[in-house]
Amino acid sequence: MNRQQRRSVGQQQAPARIAPAQVALAEAIRLHQAGQLDAAVPRYRRSLALAPDQPDALQNLAGALNDLGRPAEALALLDRALALRPLYPIAHFTRGNALWALGRPDDAIAAYGVALTQKPDFAAVFEARSLVLSGEGRFGDTLADAEAALRLAPRDPYAHNARGNALRALGRLEEAISSYSRAIALAPDYADGQFNRAQTLLAAGRLDEAWSGYEWRWQTPQMIAQHRRFRVPHWQGEAAGAEAGAGLRLLIHAEQGLGDTLQFCRYLPMVAALGFTVILEVPRPLARLCGTLDGAADIVVQGEALPAFDLHLPLMSLPGRFRTTLASIPARTPYLAADSAAAGLWRARLDGFGRGLRVGLAWAGNPSPGNPARGAMDRRRSIAPGRLAPLWDISGVTFVSLQKDGPRLPDSLPVFDAMDEMGDFADSAALVSTLDLVIAVDSAVAHLAGALGKPVWLLDRADPCWRWMLGRRDSPWYPSLTLYRQETPGDWESILAEVRADLARLALQSNRPG
Repeated sequence: MNRQQRRSVGQQQAPARIAPAQVALAEAIRLHQAGQLDAAVPRYRRSLALAPDQPDALQNLAGALNDLGRPAEALALLDRALALRPLYPIAHFTRGNALWALGRPDDAIAAYGVALTQKPDFAAVFEARSLVLSGEGRFGDTLADAEAALRLAPRDPYAHNARGNALRALGRLEEAISSYSRAIALAPDYADGQFNRAQTLLAAGRLDEAWSGYEWRWQTPQMIAQHRRFRVPHWQGEAAGAEAGAGLRLLIHAEQGLGDTLQFCRYLPMVAALGFTVILEVPRPLARLCGTLDGAADIVVQGEALPAFDLHLPLMSLPGRFRTTLASIPARTPYLAADSAAAGLWRARLDGFGRGLRVGLAWAGNPSPGNPARGAMDRRRSIAPGRLAPLWDISGVTFVSLQKDGPRLPDSLPVFDAMDEMGDFADSAALVSTLDLVIAVDSAVAHLAGALGKPVWLLDRADPCWRWMLGRRDSPWYPSLTLYRQETPGDWESILAEVRADLARLALQSNRPG
């Protein structure tokens, strides 16, 4: 049972006159505290069927449903509980959790505020609110709440983790690492603390210290359900010499986002060089493009039948298996290739727009509905199309949309948009290969351009993903990438003004034959 689940379980306060309901409630709480949420839910419902007006049963059932990913049901129950007992801080806390899960951060913050008004020493509420505030880019307030939680519970590993998250978002990486280390010292099996520390070490460029901790990702609540288990063992990296993997079939399976797969599939030639026959399993949109990668004997689409294999490994464990440091990142590009015939067709269509610089644009990532933390991150990394207005009147530039999903540009703008014709990333790669430059937020499009060796300007949020690091304009992963990073959360205007000036200068230097 995780911390959030424990905190969502209130104490039984049912009156004696509803003893059968009280018995059912006690059994539900026992199952809930044991982490058996699916079994607890019908017991809560049984108790409420016997006695509907039980604030504790309503609140606890709401907590279980929220942890089962059913926040809308939880919210309705909490409204009933609070109508019966308005002074009920744990219910306001659980209500904040449900609102956060529903993508209503402002309402969640308000609910947490009510909980703290009723119970000012409720450390868990400060921790939860710090997470929501971080999602909204309010990193100073995030740190204040995390430190308030620590004053109330100085030996609480979750509070130390919350402080680490706030410090990392503020760019204070070494302090963040210390906070995560304190959390781990208090609770060595705390997966979030281990994983967050590893990501912060990566952001600090301390790659060799990070990879073992990065393996804790599979124990975190957000990723444990994605952990693949097979009847064959993990490859532990034992085969270090040439041909040491001869005769063995190794399955490498993609994980996390499309951009992650595009970034880390670069390791497959290194695996194949050890003599393994490599099977790469990827999402369908990447299958054709990954077929251009050296080192993969077989490409399999996720969800389809796998051939026989002797060993397996998640894709993003490969850097650790090769003990990657900043100096040893396999940074040679391109390692993916576009279809030349398809590229020729796109080139001919773009020739109709005349001379000038051809610049691809991608302004949004994946909003990740149902995942409030990732959804909040996407809001911070994405740019509303209207904010791109300073770019449109640059002379000598043909803009090409590379935005497949998300908010679209008005049809009246001078942008070539054929994304409805894109069936997969191989199609997109053919178009990208004809461009002079790609300008993108932190999304799969930026990784695609980098993997193809195309110049790419990455427009990055103030609290970057670990892979883009801090204090540099380049990337050790993609030699053709230049970073434009916010100084202040949410300030795209300054970034776009800089991009406009640099792009106008580049357009003047361009001399495409007519």
